[in-house]
Amino acid sequence: MTLILTQSEVEALLPMETCMDLMAEVLMTLARGEAENPLRTALVLPDRSGLLGMMPGFVTSPAALGLKVVGVFHANHGTELDSHQGVVALFDAKTGVPLAIVEASSITAIRTAAVSGVATRLLAREDAGDLAILGAGVQAQTHLAAMAVARPLRRVRVYSPRPESRRSFAELESVGLGLEIEAVDSAREAVLGADLICTTTSAREPVVEGAWLAPGAHVNAVGSSIPTTRELDTDAVQRARLFVDRRESTVNEGGEYLFPLKEGAITADHILGELGDLLLERVVGREASDDVTLFKSLGLAVEDLAAARFVVDRALEQGVGTTVDLTGRKHGGAR
Repeated sequence: MTLILTQSEVEALLPMETCMDLMAEVLMTLARGEAENPLRTALVLPDRSGLLGMMPGFVTSPAALGLKVVGVFHANHGTELDSHQGVVALFDAKTGVPLAIVEASSITAIRTAAVSGVATRLLAREDAGDLAILGAGVQAQTHLAAMAVARPLRRVRVYSPRPESRRSFAELESVGLGLEIEAVDSAREAVLGADLICTTTSAREPVVEGAWLAPGAHVNAVGSSIPTTRELDTDAVQRARLFVDRRESTVNEGGEYLFPLKEGAITADHILGELGDLLLERVVGREASDDVTLFKSLGLAVEDLAAARFVVDRALEQGVGTTVDLTGRKHGGAR
């Protein structure tokens, strides 16, 4: 039988702190060579209004074989729909039988922020707590939750080019956080003086300048996932100690890295390591309190699969979800 889990079911089964611990585990598994994470492929619609991305993978711990298929439609911003729509499909590694189909926008939202939370635990100063969030959508919401787990927050500023979006975000999220969030009028105003910065935008051009970054700041760059867009300018990347989720993905897809590389502002060794390397203590993260550190997030299939495997296991324990029979059987008996 195949288990189907909806968005609300996933959100109830995958709390942020638990997901952060789970992401740390799977990133170490990947760094040890105990997982397969091919580069994603994408079908872009002819009018470039959206794309369909396909992300297969296999991980040994937690054991998961599967594929995320996700549509990305930025025109959904400002509507009731998330820009990311799709499913994570899990398969039995011995028979290929479909084990589960899990709603993907919730998986993507939670695990992406959880990985940024892991990076923040590893790279941010212990006393960091002045947070700037650029963007006011789903990823902004989950990144706020992850940052609150990673560090005690004392101040939060949010900027979005849509005044109504940043005001609504500040009002709504202030209640849940128990701390007044400031909606500010520019990205610069949000970033100046912050020691934690999360960029969760759909911008095609840089929204953060290196000159704005305070000594000791840590940045999670999340919004761009293709080589032709970036949220940070060349100076910001050049100043920072750069860490990534997967080196192969970054050199093929990471605009924050590829633009400065093409400009000659950095070299290939500017990538100091993957998060898995940091977790396994193979590389050094922050060397001094005034270092600027940068985590470039692209998102990996193994992260989706590990999160989906976890929620499926919890759902089975709790009797949550709907089951259907999607097993493919031979017609006419065994042959």
